[in-house]
Amino acid sequence: MLYFWTVLIIFLTIIEAATVELVTIWFIMSAVAALIVSIFVDNLVIQFGVFVILGVILLITTRPFLVKLLKPKNERTNLDRVIDGKAIVTQDILPDEKGEVKIDGKRWTAISKEKLVSGTPVRVLKIDGVKLQVEKWED
Repeated sequence: MLYFWTVLIIFLTIIEAATVELVTIWFIMSAVAALIVSIFVDNLVIQFGVFVILGVILLITTRPFLVKLLKPKNERTNLDRVIDGKAIVTQDILPDEKGEVKIDGKRWTAISKEKLVSGTPVRVLKIDGVKLQVEKWED
């Protein structure tokens, strides 16, 4: 049975490497435990029981923690900083036509659903490609 468990460990390792879903890794560990048990116990039912029970226990108890730990953080980028920021219109913006605003010392093409004249303070709603969607700043 040593060969069976060794082949199973290699097979599960290949699957985990290909998918990286943190599912088969627990069964790799339980297969290693079953391999060790097979050295001392010749009963296939006991070996298989160790493999299944330990694999399920490891999957249920540790996978959620590792998935949360390995999940990439959703950090804001420098561009996201301008969202909800206060900008000043530098070139008139007509409804659904491009104008220009200045925020953080940089000039951006901007669009709005309302007419905004030069000098008007505006709030940045979102970034749409290379344009900012803005609305009049309300204090």
